[in-house]
Amino acid sequence: MSNDRTVTVGTATAEPGTAVRGVIPVTTLAGGTPLEIPVVVVNGGAGDGPCFWVNGAIHGDEPEGPLACQIALAEVDPAQLSGTLVLCPVVNVPAFEAAERGNPADTFTYDMNRIYPGRPDGYLSERVAAAHAAAMGPVADLEISIHSGGAHSFLDKAIFVDERPESVELATAMGPGWGCIMSSFNPSGSPMAYMKELGKVGITVELGGRSATSPEAFARVGRELADSILNILRHYAMYPGEASYPSPRYKGQQQALLAPASGIFLPEPGVEFLTMMKKSDPIARIVNVFGDTLASLEAPADGMFFGLRALPNVTTGDWCCFFCKVEGTRD
Repeated sequence: MSNDRTVTVGTATAEPGTAVRGVIPVTTLAGGTPLEIPVVVVNGGAGDGPCFWVNGAIHGDEPEGPLACQIALAEVDPAQLSGTLVLCPVVNVPAFEAAERGNPADTFTYDMNRIYPGRPDGYLSERVAAAHAAAMGPVADLEISIHSGGAHSFLDKAIFVDERPESVELATAMGPGWGCIMSSFNPSGSPMAYMKELGKVGITVELGGRSATSPEAFARVGRELADSILNILRHYAMYPGEASYPSPRYKGQQQALLAPASGIFLPEPGVEFLTMMKKSDPIARIVNVFGDTLASLEAPADGMFFGLRALPNVTTGDWCCFFCKVEGTRD
């Protein structure tokens, strides 16, 4: 994208070397208030470059993306930027306002990360997704969607890619600590899948959640995600400075471990996120209210877990653990 012209996303029109806030209009709600998606266009004044688009809060109980966008916006100098940075801190506005995964008023298309890019004549969440996709598709070259464990769990640094070289490259550009790079479990219905359909590149990244929302922990997660945004800018020569990279980089597949019994979920003492385990190594126990062990969770293969349940009370069939079955390294 050339810096010799303005860049417009929704109502935000940015001249080269400026950052402009605006919205992507969707509709008007029954009470007369507009439903709009907030957006910031940072149009670089330093030369040509790609358009890097950052999405946050496509799930409304995941506030880490908005915080990362705030930090990056405060630290990126448009005059030193080549190309364009677009920050969309909250994609799913009704869900974010309710602090729920999806819009509670839209039960038919509750999870926007399963129905993207939606339909312009569909249910409300589909219309929000369609308005976002119509704005992002023609502009973005690179895209990341920031996720976390939300209200139910904590997820450490993990990335989903579509396994094209350009997708793995973007994942690698997230920087140190982001070496858990898995094949996407969601071939359609997400922004990254939509970007692939357009012949462009997107990835899904995970960091944060319920047990990391204390002031100090939330600030740390936001800082780490913002650092990754800056690292991506540097990797693609969009911003001054040297990029850093993860080592080792693992390749793997996700497996969700579900509760085999109801009770209280207790991770084993000393278990560590993103640390290689052997098949059958213990991860957690489920005990009854008297402390008797009812069931246990074990590593289903050699690999590592990147997500654990943060709510101790658990019912049979509830989600308990995200495990990466490691297939090797990418180095």
